[in-house]
Amino acid sequence: MSAVTGVLDVAWARTWVQAAAVAVADAKDELTELDRQIGDADHGFNMDRGFQAAAAKVVDAPAETVGDVLKLVAMTLMSTVGGAAGPLYGTAFLRAAKVTTAPELGPDDVVALLEAALEGVVARGKAAVGEKTMVDAWTPAAAAAASARDAGADAVGVLEAALRAAEEGAASTVPLLATKGRASYLGERSQGHLDPGARSTVVLLAAALEAARA
Repeated sequence: MSAVTGVLDVAWARTWVQAAAVAVADAKDELTELDRQIGDADHGFNMDRGFQAAAAKVVDAPAETVGDVLKLVAMTLMSTVGGAAGPLYGTAFLRAAKVTTAPELGPDDVVALLEAALEGVVARGKAAVGEKTMVDAWTPAAAAAASARDAGADAVGVLEAALRAAEEGAASTVPLLATKGRASYLGERSQGHLDPGARSTVVLLAAALEAARA
């Protein structure tokens, strides 16, 4: 369980987006290389463009709830991120915004946020665990978050559990055979590579935790 006790508020949501922009920029080349191996080689560039735009918008935009911030992120990603990532992450943040209509989030709310984001990704991408997509990171993250909450973790502890599970989930995509998206065109050649969407999921959740600890 985290040693930090408390809730996550609008300031945290803004800081998360700004931390995500920095983290995605730092990971841009890595994400691009991962996508070059099994995709269009544009995931890093697209994610960087989207989160730079989102970070700029959340600074001064009025927001009374965490959901207000997440909705702005969703709209920005949908309008600026190309490829599959824009609709997928945009829908994830939009679904998350709908269940975070409060000024502050506790453990239950963080779990709801993650579960809603997962539902958004699944609804948009029509993917399931084991198909070598970001679902392989989001699914264990949401499950671990719920388990941590049930064990008495605070909001930050819930995020810690989610990040650890997402990292493991992302790593699990390496041996998988891709059956969704452009990577599926490669058949057996898709095996042996880390899914870029799963990796960017880890980057975003790590930024959320960093912002919470800050």
